[in-house]
Amino acid sequence: MDLMNLRREISLSATLKKKSLSLYNTSFIMPNLRHMRVRELIKRELNEIFRREFPVELGMISVSEVGISNDLHSAKVYVSSIGDEKAQHKAFRTVRKSASKIQFQLGQVVALRYAPKLKFVMDEARNRGDRVLQILDEIQQDSLVDNPDENDQIENY
Repeated sequence: MDLMNLRREISLSATLKKKSLSLYNTSFIMPNLRHMRVRELIKRELNEIFRREFPVELGMISVSEVGISNDLHSAKVYVSSIGDEKAQHKAFRTVRKSASKIQFQLGQVVALRYAPKLKFVMDEARNRGDRVLQILDEIQQDSLVDNPDENDQIENY
């Protein structure tokens, strides 16, 4: 298998792993359809709250995934933002500082007996994926320097 196919496979497997929820729901179990609907509702409403309440200067803050406990009393919210690492940490600190305000607003718009207690976690999945792709690019560049004959094969691919 050449380097380009390896890179595609790693990228595809990272995408599939993120979508499979096993990466996010390690301590939370999703036993039924109601839990899935509540997770999606919380995710949608939190994204709306972030869009409406947080300044544009922080970048686009979004919820990647929500893990919810069996009793619906607590939820782990994976938050990501666009920008460099410093901007991402600044946005995440702002989200954490505003946690009680976000919790209150979520309780106002979600029709549940109890609004879940939110725990915000910075989503590092995209950063890890970017780092893997960067390493693969470095390996490819090193192999091109070591084997200039393969350069023609890769460019024609």
